[in-house]
Amino acid sequence: MQEKVLERENHLVIWGRNPVIEALKAGRSLEKILIAHDSHPPRELLELANERKVKVQKVSRQKIEELANTKKTQGVVALVSPIKYYDENEIIDKTIKEKGIMLILDHITDPQNVGSILRTAEIFGVSGVIIPKERSSPINEVVVKASTGAVFHLPISKVGSLRNVIEKFRKKGGWVVAVEKGGRNIAEIDFPYPITLVVGSEGKGVSKSILEEADIIATIPMVGKITSLNVSNATSIALWELFKRRIKDGKNS
Repeated sequence: MQEKVLERENHLVIWGRNPVIEALKAGRSLEKILIAHDSHPPRELLELANERKVKVQKVSRQKIEELANTKKTQGVVALVSPIKYYDENEIIDKTIKEKGIMLILDHITDPQNVGSILRTAEIFGVSGVIIPKERSSPINEVVVKASTGAVFHLPISKVGSLRNVIEKFRKKGGWVVAVEKGGRNIAEIDFPYPITLVVGSEGKGVSKSILEEADIIATIPMVGKITSLNVSNATSIALWELFKRRIKDGKNS
């Protein structure tokens, strides 16, 4: 029992076929892959593990489920070295150079939401993601699973002050856009680039101090009786609005 606890403390445990395949594709440092005796993993997974020289070990399904702390493993888990966080300045400079989009998650604590957001961010070509050290979900195995492995393809930085990041970004020529109620219709905004897009927590939205720093407050119009969106859904809509215009302008071709 002691050994199992230490494994979870010293390694990021990810589970599911696609997240493990994406971790292998991204060149993540995997200690080993564990496969349930009664499972038949995809050939792609085994071939990638062989190419990367990652040990594959057959174990009981009970062992798999204990490590993952869930029964929804598809019979596959991997022990991954803890995620490498980028320096915030690397992400800022990358975004400025690409005239791209930097995404700031303003104290989002639900790991399912964070994972879903990271998945969307990777799909729509976000340059990097900034999350605060305090009052924010850690990048744990739940986030990895919800992101379907996208977390391994995105530069992510943990910072002590979101305002300091915003100030640095603006000084280098970036624009700050907050997604919040009471602003301009997001579908009608001609966005300047590079951009840092700020999305806020479920209950409180974007922090007042961050809203005060925003150059633009973008609002998603709604006509239904429910007047709020889940933060991951709102982020998806906002990123899609930015992405489709960049495609139209040929910036992501």
